[in-house]
Amino acid sequence: MKKVYFASDQHFGAPTAELSFPREQKFVAWLDEVKKDAEAIFLLGDLFDFWFEYKTVVPKGFVRVLGKLAEIRDSGIPIYFFVGNHDLWMDDYFEKELNIPVYHDNQEFTFNGKTFLIGHGDGKGPGDLGYKRMKKVFTNPFSKWFFRWLHPDIGVRLAQYLSVKNKLISGESDVKFLGEDKEWLILYAKRKLETKHYNYLVFGHRHLPMIYPVGENAQYVNLGDWISYFTYGVFDGENFELKTFEN
Repeated sequence: MKKVYFASDQHFGAPTAELSFPREQKFVAWLDEVKKDAEAIFLLGDLFDFWFEYKTVVPKGFVRVLGKLAEIRDSGIPIYFFVGNHDLWMDDYFEKELNIPVYHDNQEFTFNGKTFLIGHGDGKGPGDLGYKRMKKVFTNPFSKWFFRWLHPDIGVRLAQYLSVKNKLISGESDVKFLGEDKEWLILYAKRKLETKHYNYLVFGHRHLPMIYPVGENAQYVNLGDWISYFTYGVFDGENFELKTFEN
């Protein structure tokens, strides 16, 4: 079979559009590389550091990334997008304009007999209570309705400022391994395995690239990010690997 590719947490637009631009170029180069043998491409959220879809407006920028995704999708390669905590206000723009399905929670997939549980990973597992409360506020229909009434020049600028500055909103903490008994996505993966077996439980959000055994023939995968690591996952039909894109 061809290969299945996974990437997460690009945070395009942060901390500024100018500083983000080289990362966008590198990511487009990666997409050009993997499209050569891709069976499918999974983007696991926080592609943008902020995203909001008004009725007729989407945030300015990211033309090269969006254009490359459109090109790859038009070529027949499936692309699957999972919203993260920074782009959780995504609606149907990707589906209508790019023919890319958008998921707001975990989904199950099977490739070559291997089972996958895939999602962004925010708000999963024990702890992280401050962010979980904040997410309930952000996903409340009234919050989205209220924000939509702000002029985009005001709303987008305010949201971008908060996204960069406020760790409670971002859901991020100091990025270091907390140990098997404290990493909440590892604990979450183990809990999911109590009810159903998966070969791979693949998430982003934590910005910590790792493949960690969580059961018999079961591995927790965190894809890292495209800020510090430029890591991505690839499944070749038999094995899952984390690789670093050098360009």
